[in-house]
Amino acid sequence: MKIIVCVKQVLDTAAQIQIENGRVVSPGSSRIINPYDEFAIEEAVRIKEKKPDTEITLLSLGPEGVKDSIKKALAMGADKAVHLMDAKFEGLDSYALAQVLACAIEKIPYDLILCGRQAVDVDRAQTGPALATFLDIPFVTVVTGIEFSDDFQNAKITRQVEGGSEVRELPLPLLLTCQKGLNEPRLPSLKGIMAAKKKEVLTLSALDVETLDIGDNRVIEENLCLPPERKKGIILQGSEEEISGELVRLLREEEKII
Repeated sequence: MKIIVCVKQVLDTAAQIQIENGRVVSPGSSRIINPYDEFAIEEAVRIKEKKPDTEITLLSLGPEGVKDSIKKALAMGADKAVHLMDAKFEGLDSYALAQVLACAIEKIPYDLILCGRQAVDVDRAQTGPALATFLDIPFVTVVTGIEFSDDFQNAKITRQVEGGSEVRELPLPLLLTCQKGLNEPRLPSLKGIMAAKKKEVLTLSALDVETLDIGDNRVIEENLCLPPERKKGIILQGSEEEISGELVRLLREEEKII
């Protein structure tokens, strides 16, 4: 089986951020693999443990620093990686990003594509479904369970829905976006870290992937600011009538809610 895992590097959600010149900065904070993408990597490795002839290829897009996340993903058990790095890729929206990924994937044999359900930095959850559309293959989102047939030609997919779950059976190839609960991602072992240093990482530019004209499909941030600080809590004291009266006054005059 040939598996492609799409990996994005994001800023750690626990990082302390600042806004400078309209951009998010976090001095001293490292960037990490998108947490939902870690579920995708782990699931690919578990499939390989069941079917040893499986080959896992990572696909990631971003600047030079992305290689740190690629190395960690290789240490988790992936076999090789393709890194798309070009200034032309900066600021792409989900549609154009999926288009670039699709052009790169056309050069890579695959049976299954795994993505995270969404990236925790922009939270759009659009790239995976758009990628499947460009590749003209079926897809299932927010996946929490995968079971393959004995010949690994079909898969029974459990996905999260409001108030429960649903199960769908589909033939390969297909694309799945992975949700929390699918598995528990492993930490890279020392053996895995050492082995990752010898694994192939192919870097491709916009010319290499022969992308279609992506035009002006880019995200332009008009304004960016931190949310207002929360006000300190107020403890109301007095009789029930006094407390209720003061509460109504605060809601009406200060909070403008009623």
